Amino acid sequence: MDVEREQQEHARRLEQGRRALAGLDEDWARHVQAIGPCRLALPPEVEPWEALLRAIVYQQLHGRAAGAIHQRLLALYPAGRPTPRDLLATSPEQLRLCGLSAAKAQAILGVARAADAGELVDRAGARAHSDEALIRQWTQLRGVGPWTAKMVLIDALGRTDVLPAGDLGLRQGYQRLRGRDAAPTEAELRQLAEAWRPHRTVAAWYLWRVPRR
Repeated sequence: MDVEREQQEHARRLEQGRRALAGLDEDWARHVQAIGPCRLALPPEVEPWEALLRAIVYQQLHGRAAGAIHQRLLALYPAGRPTPRDLLATSPEQLRLCGLSAAKAQAILGVARAADAGELVDRAGARAHSDEALIRQWTQLRGVGPWTAKMVLIDALGRTDVLPAGDLGLRQGYQRLRGRDAAPTEAELRQLAEAWRPHRTVAAWYLWRVPRR
């Protein structure tokens, strides 16, 4: 599929998701109307291993701080886009100087090692793999849990039926949408989200944008 057709197909799926969610009930209809069209951009041509690296950097950090660390990491390399072999030639100490923890430095080197060995599916090959198969592959890597793998599916591959149910912000968004006293548990949100298939990524995008009252 060429880039233009891929963009059109992605936009069509987002619009289908918007309409489906707006038709669920009054809470969803009101919220979707207030937010407007889903603006979940189709990711640029980034390889999954690169997205895994970025996701590891961003784990448990404020976006601005993580972005600064990620930029310092990329600046170590002349082209600003290292290959797996470039990363493997970088010492853990150099990675730590970018602001990475020891655990994240080792996780990044593990991703680079797997990518260099051809153990990770590339962007083109990922089209033939289900979300579940990719999650299973990636979570074998050190430092990559289900949440990280699901965010890569969304941020790097543009998958539109992914639910990172363990995300606290997502669960709190649902709490505010419904005016509940407490956020749903991960298991409860997973069950609730059955009604959102096959648009769970779009639902997550809207729930992350429920305003704080």
